[in-house]
Amino acid sequence: MSSSLMMPSSTRGHEILDGLVLSGHSLVKSFGSSRALRGASVELRRGEILAVTGPSGSGKSTLLLCLAGVLTPDGGEVHYDGRRIDQESETVRSRLRRSEFGVLFQFGQLVAEMTAAENVALPLLLDGARRRDAMSRAREWLGRFGVEDVADQLPGQMSGGQSQRVAVARALVTEPAVLFADEPTGALDTVAGEAVMTELTRVARDSGTAVVLVTHDARVASYGDREIVVRDGRVS
Repeated sequence: MSSSLMMPSSTRGHEILDGLVLSGHSLVKSFGSSRALRGASVELRRGEILAVTGPSGSGKSTLLLCLAGVLTPDGGEVHYDGRRIDQESETVRSRLRRSEFGVLFQFGQLVAEMTAAENVALPLLLDGARRRDAMSRAREWLGRFGVEDVADQLPGQMSGGQSQRVAVARALVTEPAVLFADEPTGALDTVAGEAVMTELTRVARDSGTAVVLVTHDARVASYGDREIVVRDGRVS
């Protein structure tokens, strides 16, 4: 895969949809005296799966969180769908993450007191959907990931692979324009991790969702259309 910011006309037999959906320009972010990002720039096009790799501590997770609006960069700009979002309020950015962004973390972060179906329905409920409709849609999405049989189970009753599939379903249930996935298979064994990535990329392709995929694993990165490398807070 190329590390260039220029998009190839087609990659891995999948034609990338035209149009820039998300970009970060000259992003700077510090935590105390430690600078995590040092002018990082990245572009994501509609329907693209972008693998973001690099050594531990290089700034790749910080880059994802700035692009997703979870963190506000100290410098630079983040644009989504033609609008600058890094200057928006936390309320606006939170609304984006409920409706137009999906966020998936390494350990899923399911709500322990909620069933699988309730966890998946949560983003819909927070966005104002009726409970009956949200639960019906949640069960549909659990079916897409082959875990409809755990719909009424709590996270503690599921295997790691099942829990992560539920988390992926929750991240995609709103059919977001962009999915941010930070080490989505890091807590899984190889077989379970490959199953999750196969299903994640299949569903993302079907729905036209662009994906920012942060990983240190070359096998996971191979699911991307394009790869960029973050080193010392910069994109190369």
